[in-house]
Amino acid sequence: MRERKMLPVIGQEPATPVTRREPAEQAAVDGAERTVVRVEGMDCASCAATVEKGVSRLPGVHRVVVNFAAGRLDAEHDPSLTLEKIERAIREAGYEVGGTEEAERTPFWRTPRAILTAASTLLFAAGLALSLAGAPEVVRVGTYAAAIVVGGLPIFRAALAGLRARHLDMNVLMSAATIGAAGIGQWAEAASVVVLFAAGNALQVYAIDRTRGAVRALVRLTPNEVLVRRGGVELLVPADEVVVGETVVVRPGERLGVDGRIIEGETTVDESPVTGESIPVEKGSGDEVYSGSLNGSGGVLVRATKRAGDSTLQRIVRLVEEAQARKAPAEQFVDRFSRVYTPLVVAVAVSLAVAPPLFGAEFGTWFYRALALLIIACPCALVISTPVTVVSGIGAASRRGILIKGGAALEAAGRLKALAFDKTGTLTEGRPVVSRVVALGESEEAEAVKIAASLERRSEHPLAYAILTAARGYETGGDSIPTVTSFRGIAGRGAEGEVGGKRYLIGSPRLFAERGISLDAAQEALEEVAAAGETPVVLGEESGSLAVFGLADTPRPEAQATLDGLRAAGIEELVMLTGDSEAPARRMAEALGIDYRARLLPEQKVEAVRELVERAGSVGMVGDGVNDAPALAAASVGFAMGAAGTDVALETADVALMQDDLPKLAEAIRLSRSAERIIRQNVAISILIKGIFVLLAPFGLVALWLAVLADMGTSIAVTLNGLRLFRKGDG
Repeated sequence: MRERKMLPVIGQEPATPVTRREPAEQAAVDGAERTVVRVEGMDCASCAATVEKGVSRLPGVHRVVVNFAAGRLDAEHDPSLTLEKIERAIREAGYEVGGTEEAERTPFWRTPRAILTAASTLLFAAGLALSLAGAPEVVRVGTYAAAIVVGGLPIFRAALAGLRARHLDMNVLMSAATIGAAGIGQWAEAASVVVLFAAGNALQVYAIDRTRGAVRALVRLTPNEVLVRRGGVELLVPADEVVVGETVVVRPGERLGVDGRIIEGETTVDESPVTGESIPVEKGSGDEVYSGSLNGSGGVLVRATKRAGDSTLQRIVRLVEEAQARKAPAEQFVDRFSRVYTPLVVAVAVSLAVAPPLFGAEFGTWFYRALALLIIACPCALVISTPVTVVSGIGAASRRGILIKGGAALEAAGRLKALAFDKTGTLTEGRPVVSRVVALGESEEAEAVKIAASLERRSEHPLAYAILTAARGYETGGDSIPTVTSFRGIAGRGAEGEVGGKRYLIGSPRLFAERGISLDAAQEALEEVAAAGETPVVLGEESGSLAVFGLADTPRPEAQATLDGLRAAGIEELVMLTGDSEAPARRMAEALGIDYRARLLPEQKVEAVRELVERAGSVGMVGDGVNDAPALAAASVGFAMGAAGTDVALETADVALMQDDLPKLAEAIRLSRSAERIIRQNVAISILIKGIFVLLAPFGLVALWLAVLADMGTSIAVTLNGLRLFRKGDG
């Protein structure tokens, strides 16, 4: 079997190892290199801090960031520092260097961590059985000691790395508790600490790895090879060797390897990996297609518009990984809290072990209580409570075609009180339709529409398209649109031509005024059109007007339901910001039941958003991500519609809706609200459990096994609570 070739993704390099090197982005030192390494076995941010400190001590390292959520280390360093030294530092910290995301991953139950944990659990169970059977002490102690050694190897190794890095992480605390319990002869307690902690860690690693699988699944969607036409010959080449402008042959049932534009053929394409839209989309010549999409039953030729590594799907993967690395405000609070909490509780534990025996109390009793408090000092559940929810939320959103740029954006979107919308193309269809036809005098409506359509048939103006569309509703049998002769377009005004031997004019009232043609008969109709906020188009001849058409943009079919869904999700204020004149803006706002502000220039939209932020506190702006970029930046959260393939939208928006699908907006808000709620739940649960056990431990009411069970149980509980977002998408 041919070896699978990888596409360039952050943390990977085509065809080879675990890592990649590239010129440092915004490197602090000229000539620095950047190395990205996958790190396996981290189960909380405290572990990431140990790895970070261990690598940062290497000579020549300028900057190290370990992203616990993505399981990735990103280092900027001198070219003289080798990859092998970085990997050695990671292993010395007690963690493994991971395989590439494209490689087939070892099932969890066959990993060294799972095997050691299972063996330690069996030895501990055997020790309990021997104790119940009254076996000699040396046998019982030997069995418990074996359970400690087997299950504790990864823990003790990570603890040594933490001590070398001067980082008091959970491995250090658990190791101290285990050694302390064994030192006072509590071998069963010591073994229970190791077994429960190892099992809890293994379960956390398994659960968190599932959230990272969302990004791995996206990467695997991209084929490693594609069929291209070169010099009249079709060749199978690696996808990352395809250059812009080359023709790619996509056969039925194949996945696309590059972004491009169809130049021949018709098909249906499943674009769900990019846009989140589960229904296949019909595609033909001139339509854009995206890497990772699944071709339907039609073969097509595609001209590549981007390199494989620059495709929309690959950029989404990179942006999702970067988003998972950005800390949410709640996570920053937890980090600050844990930096105070852990040293304080450790100091209390040391005092508890030393002070009472100085006044005659039994050393063993108080030392045991101090060990229980030492275990509780581990802030694992608290530290993991936020990032696992953020990772789950971002991963769940990306699977639905919603790209959320980090924990801060996720939390901010969950707190929104108001939303501002661009009008054209966001709340509306973005193209006018004929909303009314007023026939004047003896003219008949159907005949007027057909004459107008005949004149507009050769025009490229959007209003002409609206009239032609309306005319199709009047066609019956052979009664079709008549032919126009002597046609002449009038720039900025309208058009004229002969239909059925008569000469007609169609255009704005200004055209008729310039020709000196009376509009007295049309005055009432024009006033009605103006009052309704519609654009007037007049059909007439030299003797006067024959009909008035009112044209207007229409709301999207799903706009009202989306706005209702946003209100139900807790958005208190909805407002439309538009550059349109007062009448059409009012018409649209009244139709949708929202507030509006009209005649706004781009800078005035920014001021309007800032005023909303001052009044409501947290405001989102929804636009196309290009024309509305300043307003999107001014809002608390900027939402870009239809961002698939749009570089500006992907880079500038806080939340990018990959498809031009308005209901995704309400889905993004609901998901963010759920994430914020779960983050609050996790933080509250973690602090509450810790607080209860900190109060109980000094009174001897907490056994070591119970302290570990509470700590790891809380960690697993908050992890599973956060994973609800990933599994369900709506929390």
